[in-house]
Amino acid sequence: MITFSCKAFEELTVYELYDALMLRQLVFSIEQNCVYLDTDGKDLYGLHCMGKNEQGKIIAYTRLLPKDVSYPGYTSIGRVVNAPEARGGGIGRQLMQYSLTQIEKHYGKEPIKIGAQTYLLQFYTSLGFEAIGEPYLEDGIEHIEMVFLPK
Repeated sequence: MITFSCKAFEELTVYELYDALMLRQLVFSIEQNCVYLDTDGKDLYGLHCMGKNEQGKIIAYTRLLPKDVSYPGYTSIGRVVNAPEARGGGIGRQLMQYSLTQIEKHYGKEPIKIGAQTYLLQFYTSLGFEAIGEPYLEDGIEHIEMVFLPK
């Protein structure tokens, strides 16, 4: 069973911060072989959604950012990540649905923009996101911008 929570940066425990950054580094830097500065200064302004397993380990994570922090005129969801052992069981969908709920709760019914890896296009489309623009390379991985317009 997964337990979800959402906290502002200053509410994170040092253990949650450590686990979240470790998960992000494991997947983005090690698994996907991307060399970039993950701690980009935006964490301070965002909300951090975490899915923890029964042992309290973070196995799913997103970072929610208020309007204009990542994209002018949009709130955003980023750093979407699942631990390797958490994939294939629907946790990613639960995490994104929880994240969408938290965006509305904390930021209102604002349009949301993401930079999605193109291999996840169908997944994000199934959640209500629509692709805009053309695919682009970011850190050697093809991405596409997508927008979610709340109803």
